[in-house]
Amino acid sequence: MSEQPRTGRPFRSGFATVVGRPNVGKSTLVNALLGRKVSIVSDKVNTTRQALRGILHLPDAQVVFVDTPGLHKPRTLLGTRLNERAADALEGVDVALLVLDANAEIGRGDAFIASRLPTDSICVVNKVDRVDRSTLAAQLARAGVLGLGEYFPVSAVTGEGLAALTAAVVARLPPGPPYYPTEVVRDSPEAAFLAELVRERLLDRLEDELPHAVATRVTEWDWPRVRVEILVERDSQKGIVIGRGGSVLRAVGAAVREEFDPGMYLELFVKVDRDWQRRAEALDRLGL
Repeated sequence: MSEQPRTGRPFRSGFATVVGRPNVGKSTLVNALLGRKVSIVSDKVNTTRQALRGILHLPDAQVVFVDTPGLHKPRTLLGTRLNERAADALEGVDVALLVLDANAEIGRGDAFIASRLPTDSICVVNKVDRVDRSTLAAQLARAGVLGLGEYFPVSAVTGEGLAALTAAVVARLPPGPPYYPTEVVRDSPEAAFLAELVRERLLDRLEDELPHAVATRVTEWDWPRVRVEILVERDSQKGIVIGRGGSVLRAVGAAVREEFDPGMYLELFVKVDRDWQRRAEALDRLGL
């Protein structure tokens, strides 16, 4: 356990869970608050499938941010489990943050999520870089109806408002020792993070209807040789993921090696696992 810094103030530590509908920028926000990447990011819905923990180390505080799947109306067993993951991540946390999109309608889904949060929770209106001041003012007024504790307009892309948001989160944490050593920035195995990087790079190259059908997992780790299995649900999807002459897999492999470790020998293998999103045993095997 790390030694507590001596700043003259009591050291604070705790968990801050980030929730919201899909595509409001939760993962981008968590990465921006931490100043490094712990969650994969995509414009595809429900990119985040796990409750991921990223640790922010400050001189007088440690904040464990928990990035969660977007809460939505599920169409598969996977969707149901993602909602359960997000709900479970709210149990026993010190701070809850509801993220809204500054340029999207605040609807019944947002109101439903807000109703499940403590009334002193923080509302984060993200993507303020995409709207003008009058639009932002109107959105903040609409968000006020949700009845949460404080409201922060921010941009996870430009960094606007993040310092004030971080200070507000820290102020709500109880005094206590850090949970993680200072060298730990994410609470997930390297293999799990690598599998997510592969999925992220695939999402960059796949059409909108296919990302939901793709899952990734590491099946062999004998460094520097690593094998990642890519699951799809249909034979027709397999060819799309591989690409003409293996072009998609080559591009994905090159991008992942550049970000993770250029010295890694990464083998990508595509397998059909029919309707895995709807089968409990398949989801269990994937840890979903």
